[in-house]
Amino acid sequence: MRPPAILRPYSPDDAPACLAIWRRASEAGHPFLTSEDLDADAALVRDVYLPAAAITVAEFAGRPAGFVALLDRLIGGLFVDPDHHRRGIGAALVASLGDAALDVEVYARNNPARAFYAAQGFRETSCRLVDDRGRDEPLVCMTRAARA
Repeated sequence: MRPPAILRPYSPDDAPACLAIWRRASEAGHPFLTSEDLDADAALVRDVYLPAAAITVAEFAGRPAGFVALLDRLIGGLFVDPDHHRRGIGAALVASLGDAALDVEVYARNNPARAFYAAQGFRETSCRLVDDRGRDEPLVCMTRAARA
């Protein structure tokens, strides 16, 4: 039996590992984005999103295996290294955010992410026709109500 992942606060030293996890998970979960799209997004993730968010890292065998980035009540990103998918790390990261109301936006074409968040108690509430970079990739907005 595999030991559970250890959840801990993000440190700036985690930035290279988290950026690598983001890239690998994005390539796996967003095959409709080009390598050029991801290259352009990487600078934003590194320079803007990681420093601005409250981040929890899931560590497995002494190395980061995933992370969740929270901006107020918005999950700005939840990424698990594909080598660690389907091991409960994503669910543990969502659970680490507590019982507060949460929002998340996922690409409409990312059906596994939509199903994952639905299983975590989120419901689809609206849709945006373009992503944050202005690409014609609709985003589904999902909300989880505060838990008592």
